[in-house]
Amino acid sequence: MNIVYLTTEAIPFARTGGLGDVCGSLPNRVCNLGHTVSVFLPAFRSIHNAGIPVVPTDISFMIEMKPGMPVGCRLLRSELPNSGVTVWFIDQPKYFDREELYGIKSGDYQDNAERFAFFSRATIKAIQRLQIQPDIVHCNDWQSGLIPGLVRKNDRVSQYFDKTATVMTIHNLAYQGHFPAKNFEFMGLSWEHFSPNSFEFYQHLNFLKSGIICADTVTTVSPQYAAEIKTSRYGCGLEEVLKASSSRLKGIINGIDEFIWNPTSDTLLPYHYDASNWLIGKQANKQHLQNKFRLNLSDSIPLIGLVGRLADQKGWDLILPVLRWHLQERRPTQWVVLGNGDPHLENTLKNLANEFPSQLAVHIGFSDPLAHLIEAASDIFLMPSHYEPCGLNQLYSLRYGSVPIVNPTGGLVDTVTNTDQHTISQGTATGFHLNHPDPRSLDDAIGVALATRFHQPNTWSQIVRTGMQQDWSWRRSASQYVNCYEESLRERKLARTSHPN
Repeated sequence: MNIVYLTTEAIPFARTGGLGDVCGSLPNRVCNLGHTVSVFLPAFRSIHNAGIPVVPTDISFMIEMKPGMPVGCRLLRSELPNSGVTVWFIDQPKYFDREELYGIKSGDYQDNAERFAFFSRATIKAIQRLQIQPDIVHCNDWQSGLIPGLVRKNDRVSQYFDKTATVMTIHNLAYQGHFPAKNFEFMGLSWEHFSPNSFEFYQHLNFLKSGIICADTVTTVSPQYAAEIKTSRYGCGLEEVLKASSSRLKGIINGIDEFIWNPTSDTLLPYHYDASNWLIGKQANKQHLQNKFRLNLSDSIPLIGLVGRLADQKGWDLILPVLRWHLQERRPTQWVVLGNGDPHLENTLKNLANEFPSQLAVHIGFSDPLAHLIEAASDIFLMPSHYEPCGLNQLYSLRYGSVPIVNPTGGLVDTVTNTDQHTISQGTATGFHLNHPDPRSLDDAIGVALATRFHQPNTWSQIVRTGMQQDWSWRRSASQYVNCYEESLRERKLARTSHPN
């Protein structure tokens, strides 16, 4: 198959979160399965800082964003590292040469609807100019949600893509591309398509809704999340749209890069280890981290790690009370936090670290080496998210033997098997679930985990080894995506046969 990915993030060129990890890894793994793969990205400022050559091409063209408003662009070219995947960049400095991808701390860029409508329409034009004949166009999140609608509803476009199946992946339903109706003038479609069965959503423009309705297949990043988003609690207003799309909706768990995230060879770790000598390796990495942050040196004291955004979604309303209880009561635990986000949370954590420097280490910001070290050094990893489409840190934690404690939602319940008598006897336990999303339940889950670690070391060792030996690699996920693509093509062919006009 010839597969084209549209995304606004792909490591190492652009990243703000998990989308960049997925789209920097999945195309490479699909290519390794014998398929022709290319990726289209906006030419953000960050692409020139990736350490990979980005070269200009002689291909340029204009997009008439609205009558009397032509906007030009050119194509740049590169490759994903260590792959046969070509990356094409839509270069238009007016839209993409900015400090950040989507906005600055004061808020999103006001012209995001125009920016990403241009990206989608320019990518369609680029595919035609490059004479790519894709079997699959795989769109990711709202920024490329216009594509399935263009492919099916713009007559000049649909003829070229008549045999192409579109796949729309929802990485986080909370972000939908919801804009005032006036922005529809940039979409390249007549106003008849601004209707409830397409782009219109309560008198507003909604990129993601259109992508869901018009795509041949809709995927999201875990089976549990695919079920949850059809409910009012998690549907973010689109639950009825998703219920109506149930037959086309699938959940495929994200993978992790098994070469980058590998405790036996991780170049960012001072000490390597595997499932056979995990205790020695983790103790050595823990001592290194304790020295780095001047925490009390101890092999026996449990180290609890947290890495990620400092945001309500991640369960910080649960974590902070429990953290205070542990610190103020001088419980025998140490904590290390890496992340940034909410300024109030940042300041609260810094103040607590100053007050309890021997028990709590905090690094505000992001550091890839420190993220790897925390996974390798921690005994326990906390991830009590209120919702989590898939999550990657719990997968890193399993691979590194850092036992995850999670709120059983989304991808967390699909990937972390709760420890109880049955799962212990079956040898399938890999972590601990909260009973309820509240501070007391989180504290109870930590207490059960600590009691297991201290008083049932053989069971704890079994939990660690089981997690480390599981396969959450992109090889596994890529095969599932290829099956999804093949099914999408069959459905597209059936649709063309049933409705030839």
